[in-house]
Amino acid sequence: MLTARVIPVLHVKGSTLVKGVHLEGLRVLGRPEAFAKHYYEKGADELVFLDTVASLYGRNTLDEMVRRVADQVFIPLTVGGGVRNVQDAVHLLRAGADKIAVNTAAVRRPQLLRELAEAVGCQAVVLYVEAKDRGGCWECLTDNARERSGREVLEWVQEAVSLGAGEVLLCSVDRDGTGQGYDVGLTRRVSDAVPVPVVALGGAGKPEDCLQVLREGMADAVAAASLFHYAVAHQLNAPGEWQEGNTEFLEGRRGLWAHWQGTIGQAKRAIAKGGMLVRDN
Repeated sequence: MLTARVIPVLHVKGSTLVKGVHLEGLRVLGRPEAFAKHYYEKGADELVFLDTVASLYGRNTLDEMVRRVADQVFIPLTVGGGVRNVQDAVHLLRAGADKIAVNTAAVRRPQLLRELAEAVGCQAVVLYVEAKDRGGCWECLTDNARERSGREVLEWVQEAVSLGAGEVLLCSVDRDGTGQGYDVGLTRRVSDAVPVPVVALGGAGKPEDCLQVLREGMADAVAAASLFHYAVAHQLNAPGEWQEGNTEFLEGRRGLWAHWQGTIGQAKRAIAKGGMLVRDN
């Protein structure tokens, strides 16, 4: 039995950590470096950083942030957003990333996956998929779910793996930020379709959701953002600690984000209670 991984995902816009619903309506939560260090100290197995606007503006600005995080965090880092060629990937790997996630550029030019695999190895190439339910099938979206691709998810992941992708980070756009649970059906179909690890993302609202998608969706790892971020934001945004951006919505834990209380430890305990292996905190 493989050991399940628990992976916080940090969506980055400029120098800030942001989170929304359905990858829209992004709100500032704090400094990504502070969250990364907290998650490392609390037992995260890996971290994922995704630049939410890199493809939109044709840029890659995560190098310096990755360097700062890599100096303090000693678990694997996956970094995505704005990777358009081998040179972009090499820059991020030299900055401290262990794996590179690609979506938009790969959908537009699939051969990029082969080029990346040949240059840095399949184990360092992660296919990031933004999947939108189209009523019985799923379409790949790009540009942080702003653009339609016309590509069906199952066909695309199979092609991408054949070209060299060594892992799939599968995000359900419909479930993202809702707390309604992972799209287990989508995850199971992708897991059955490819021979590489599949990381489920989008929808976790309670620790038990992690166990469900591992067991029923046959995911190899669980990734989450809202489940972990909102509770941590209160700890890291003490008076005087974070003065940038609009964080007033956190006061009183009002609205949609009020019920999120999950921690990495709780997620791991729920997984272990279900009879699956996890790494100790």
